[in-house]
Amino acid sequence: MDTQEKARAWFKELRNRICAEFEAIEDAFDGSDATAGRFKRSQWKRPTDDDSDGGGGEMSVMHGRVFEKVGVNISTVSGVFSEEFRKEIPGAGDDGKFWASGISLVAHMCSPRVPAVHMNTRHIVTNKSWFGGGADLTPMTPVDEDTDAFHAGMRGACDRHDSNYYPKFKKWCDEYFYLKHRDEPRGVGGIFFDRLDNGDWGTDFEFVRDVGVSFLNTYAKIVRHRMDEPWTDEERAHQLFRRGRYVEYNLLYDRGTRFGIMTGGNPDAILMSLPPEARWP
Repeated sequence: MDTQEKARAWFKELRNRICAEFEAIEDAFDGSDATAGRFKRSQWKRPTDDDSDGGGGEMSVMHGRVFEKVGVNISTVSGVFSEEFRKEIPGAGDDGKFWASGISLVAHMCSPRVPAVHMNTRHIVTNKSWFGGGADLTPMTPVDEDTDAFHAGMRGACDRHDSNYYPKFKKWCDEYFYLKHRDEPRGVGGIFFDRLDNGDWGTDFEFVRDVGVSFLNTYAKIVRHRMDEPWTDEERAHQLFRRGRYVEYNLLYDRGTRFGIMTGGNPDAILMSLPPEARWP
């Protein structure tokens, strides 16, 4: 199995693990008589000018009684970058050819007590090859216990591979997930990395796998710990207000949104990250 196929297969496997665990959380919730949520999947194909195979992806979206809206999307696409976009991508300046595969997850929760979350990891190949991704937590009201647990999970994934990763990638996350026009962070951070290429593909790939597994284990514990707590109308109103900030960030600054649009991705998959409800009072 070549490196690209290994990466593609892993992102699909991680998607399956995440969806199974999130559906198990839906089953375990006792706070509602509503039917437990289940993921619905839909496939899409990337259009090309010459009708060649440009790849595509699969959306997995669930609306449940714990997860108000969660999407876990995978994609593998290939083609040629536009002339204006090539200068932004390492190794794409010669012929513009690219291959990219990855997983992207965003969860918006029914309870204001359960933090929203984002995670993605990806592998991109031009005449260079690298990984990128990360995970960050967005509580409506920060709770130190949850913040510490999430960062401990991300630190563990980093430290098992390089003791310099966590401080570097945490700082990168804090700077990246920042709403400049509001002068405020989107959430309580996590890790963010891009253009990761240490010269050993296997080592980098194992780190990316570890990030995905550590994310799933850490976040699932936080959800299970908080999902049964009662909440008020005031907390719900604040949740919808904070979701507005999430929308602003993803539409104004998020690189993944821009990359998806510029490479002919599916708009519904790209904008899956937006919450089902938000308010700008």
